[in-house]
Amino acid sequence: MIHTALRTLSAEQTAQALPYPELVEYLIQAAQDHAAGLIVTPTRQALPFPNGGTLLSMPATAKDIGVHKLVNVMPHNAEHHLPVIQGLVCAYDGETGRPLVVLDGPTVTERRTAAVSMMGIKLLWDTPKHVAVIGTGVQALGHVEALFSLYPSVQIALLGRHLERAQALIARLDPHLQTQIQAVESIPEDVDVVITVTSSSRPVYHEAARADRLLIAVGAYTPQMAEIEAETVLASRIYVDEPGGAAHEAGDLLQAKVNWDQVQPIVAALEHKPEGQALLYKSVGCAAWDLAAARCAREQIEGKDT
Repeated sequence: MIHTALRTLSAEQTAQALPYPELVEYLIQAAQDHAAGLIVTPTRQALPFPNGGTLLSMPATAKDIGVHKLVNVMPHNAEHHLPVIQGLVCAYDGETGRPLVVLDGPTVTERRTAAVSMMGIKLLWDTPKHVAVIGTGVQALGHVEALFSLYPSVQIALLGRHLERAQALIARLDPHLQTQIQAVESIPEDVDVVITVTSSSRPVYHEAARADRLLIAVGAYTPQMAEIEAETVLASRIYVDEPGGAAHEAGDLLQAKVNWDQVQPIVAALEHKPEGQALLYKSVGCAAWDLAAARCAREQIEGKDT
């Protein structure tokens, strides 16, 4: 029996294997497959650590590939100068079960989460001209990089509770991109897309719903959290990345007491792109998006090996 070494990618190598333009296309295909029942994603399992952390197990399978995302969310890691999210994503061949590659878990989470937002822009909106990103953490950086990758001429307004943190994030970007992004204290009037990527338990977006502005809510991931005012939520046509998870985790929608019969999956926008309405897209994530990332990485790796 011949055993080959299992390829394990670093954070940098994982990022290189998940270019945003390709990743968004894989996500759109995964959204269609998931809606058609071609991707199996059981309920995410969460186990507490004694120190307050959480171990998350997120498997998914399809005919061609399977993944198991095993990550730890450790809120106190800042004290150790380590990222809050730690872990791995393992990909397997769908026919033989053979391990294919081990990806860096935090990098997969960062890039596929940003790409899920970009999928929302692609399916619900035209090319964004001026985007406001509310938040200054890892997900804010990922969304900024995704926006510049897909929309090179976009202007970005970056908001945070502390202006200096927004400025510090901007300083991490390539110098030629820094002219297109500005740290601000309020949302400019001409912004046509707003993306919230905070860990706030209280709304950070208070403006009324507008037909000329797409709202993308990413950060509120428990029923107790909300980034968008309830009045704005209820005045919008709502799309979600994964209806099953959203019904239990989307605090923005749960606190607003939305009519779930009127909440649409993002895949519905493939058939009918809404126009002339205030739109809100809420993402909560699911293992199908990690499977899409594994498909993308497999294609990138095998393409380079040939």
